[in-house]
Amino acid sequence: MTPEAVTSTAAIELRGIRHRFGEVAALADVTFTINRHERLGIVGPSGCGKSTLLSAIAGLIQPDEGTVEIDEATTPGERLRRCALMPQRDLLLPWRTAIDNAAIALQNRGMKRSEAREQARPLFERFGLAEFEERTPDELSGGMRQRVAFLRTLMAQKDILLLDEPFAALDSITRSGMQEWLLSALEQEPRTALLVTHDVDEALLLTHRVIVMSARPGRIVRTLETDLARDRPRREIVTSPEFTALKETALESLEL
Repeated sequence: MTPEAVTSTAAIELRGIRHRFGEVAALADVTFTINRHERLGIVGPSGCGKSTLLSAIAGLIQPDEGTVEIDEATTPGERLRRCALMPQRDLLLPWRTAIDNAAIALQNRGMKRSEAREQARPLFERFGLAEFEERTPDELSGGMRQRVAFLRTLMAQKDILLLDEPFAALDSITRSGMQEWLLSALEQEPRTALLVTHDVDEALLLTHRVIVMSARPGRIVRTLETDLARDRPRREIVTSPEFTALKETALESLEL
């Protein structure tokens, strides 16, 4: 999906967000909008409030100032019901098989285990895990575990995906492969997605826009439109002149 294909209808709106943890100012006047089925990346130095923003959007915290709105919902509980959060660690339950981990959100809503498994099975086939449904997490590689974690996030059947450094724990080779896989997955299963990452390449590759944040207290210093042709191998994308130019601009912004 190209940025031009994204509807102009806003799915997420943040206006004037400020937040403190005791004496520490985490966020300062953060304002942005994410359109429906748009993918937005956020990069910035450690401690700049990226994960705090995700928590505020998901309704896990209420910012000290400003408003967060998801499809016109503003209260923490309403926001939480509209979002699916994928944290840095996969948090798979070790006693459940891969398919039972992926289907846990459906079971939590009262669906029978057999029905939940049948709904999850096509995603395993679509995303290259068809022979691993009955494996437990300790029988899966790191990349496979992250795939299962992402499928679990999709199975929550929420239109808003909040991805908090989903590949941070992976080695560079596995991470590159997972980035390419996630790009394909998001094309097949369009969602409104917010990706927080320290990896500038990852943000530029996977999202339509990238917000660059300052050191704490986090504020937006630049927004980059990533108008890239993504229907080609990852290596071609990340070595293209347009990608290199965007990366240089993002890195310069991080130094501001």
